[in-house]
Amino acid sequence: MSIRPDINSQTKKTIYNVYNFFKTLANKKEQPEVANFFRKCQERTAEACAVSLSTVQKICKESKIISFDVKEKLGVGSSKGIKFRSPRKHYSRDKPITKLDDFESEEVRRVVHSFYDKGEFPTSAKILEALREKNNYEGSKSSVKIILKKLHFKFKRCNDGRKYLIERSDIVAARLKFLRKMNKLRTNDDTRPVIYLDEIWVNQNQTRGLIWQNQENTEGLKVSTGKGNRLIVCHAGSPSFGFVKNAKLIVRCNSGSTKDYHSQMNATIFEKWYLKMLKNLEEPSIIVMDNASYHSSLLEDYPKSNSRKTDVQQWLREKNIDFSPVETLDELRAKVKLAMPREKIYKLDQLTHQMGHEVVRLPPYHCQYNPIELIWAQLNGRLAEENSTFKIDDVEALVNKEIDSVTANDWAKYGERCAKLQEEDFHRAVLRDEVLLEPIISSIYPDDNSSSDDDDDEDDE
Repeated sequence: MSIRPDINSQTKKTIYNVYNFFKTLANKKEQPEVANFFRKCQERTAEACAVSLSTVQKICKESKIISFDVKEKLGVGSSKGIKFRSPRKHYSRDKPITKLDDFESEEVRRVVHSFYDKGEFPTSAKILEALREKNNYEGSKSSVKIILKKLHFKFKRCNDGRKYLIERSDIVAARLKFLRKMNKLRTNDDTRPVIYLDEIWVNQNQTRGLIWQNQENTEGLKVSTGKGNRLIVCHAGSPSFGFVKNAKLIVRCNSGSTKDYHSQMNATIFEKWYLKMLKNLEEPSIIVMDNASYHSSLLEDYPKSNSRKTDVQQWLREKNIDFSPVETLDELRAKVKLAMPREKIYKLDQLTHQMGHEVVRLPPYHCQYNPIELIWAQLNGRLAEENSTFKIDDVEALVNKEIDSVTANDWAKYGERCAKLQEEDFHRAVLRDEVLLEPIISSIYPDDNSSSDDDDDEDDE
C-alpha cells in the first residue's frame, strides 16, 4: 500500500510533528498514565490525523531516510532540515502518443476496417493490440481513442443495445464514390491519363530525427532551433508519364506565418497555378484533387451563416425569390437553403470541364490513394539526408533537384501501388457493408444514435 496521493509535503510535515509530539509525551515518566496512553505513538497519530496506520509508518520511514541524508550532507541533527516530498511533484504520466502523420493515421483506419473484413467488431483494446503487433505502437488505449476521434470514428448503438465503432457516414460515402469512379475508369479501359496533384510544405531546418554527436555536442551538425522559414511546393503528375511539364510551383513563407501551410496557399494563387497546369496537358485527362478549401471555391457565392440580413435580402432579390420585409433572418436563411443546389458546384470543376477534362475528388483523410504523397515522402527523406547548411536558398535548390530526379518509373511504381489499393478497398467495401450495416440502426444524420465523446466502448472490459 502506498501513501495517499493527496498527502503533500506540508501535510506529511504536520503528521510527522504530531507523531513527534506524541512521542515526547510517551517519554514523560513523571506522568505514567499519559506516557502509557501515548506509548503507541503511530497508532495515536493515525487516529488524531484521520489517516491510516500504514501512511504514518511510511512518513516515519521517509523521515529517517531524509534525516540521514541531511545529517550526512549538513552535519545537523536529524530533526532539522527535513523536507518531505510531494508525490505529485515527481509523478510523471506518459503522454498520449497521438501525433501521427497521414500514412500512420491511415494505417489505424485500415486496422479498424480489417476487423470488419473478418466479420468482427473492433474495440479500442482490440485495435491497440493489433497496432502493437503490426507496427510496434507504444501508445495506450486512451491514445488510440484520441486517434479514432481524430479520424472521425464514433460509437453507435446497435439493435442489440451494444455500442460499436463506426466511421462517419459522409466519409464512407465519399470514399465509396471515389473508389467506384476509379474502378469504372479502369474497367472501361479509359485511356485518359489520371493526373494527381497535391501540395507539401518543406522546412528550412528539416533534417533527420536523430544524428550522432559526441557527449559535449562539439562535433556533428549544428541544427538551428525551430523550423525556420518554409517552402510550399505544388505540383501535379501522372503514373502514365510522370510530372506535368512546367507545372512546378514553389512559394516561400516566413517563419512568422502560421504552422498550417493551407492558410498560405489561397484560392487565387492556386487557381492561377491550376489553369496554367491544365494548359500544359497535351490531351483530355482525369484530374484527381482533394477537398482543401482553396480547391473548393463554389461557382456561385451564397450568403454565409454570419451574413447580415440586408445582404441576405439583396441575394434573394437578385435570384427573384419572393420574401416579406417582416420576415426574420432565420426565415430568410431557410429560403436561401431551399434555393441552393443539392450538390456543391465548384468553380475549378466547371473550368476543368470547359477545358475538356474531368475532376474526381479524393475522399477526406485518404491520402493513401494519391501516389504523389509517396513522391513527397521520397522527397522529404532525401531532403532530410542532404540538408546540411539549413539556408532557405540551399533548401529550395535541393527541392528542385529532388523533384527533377523523380522519374516516370517512380510515378508508374507508386501509381500501380495506389491503384491496387483502390481496387482492394473497393471490393472489400461491399462485403464490409453487409457485415457492418445489417445489425446497426442506420441514420441519415451522422450524429444520430451516436454516443457522446465521453462514452466508452462496452467491450473493452
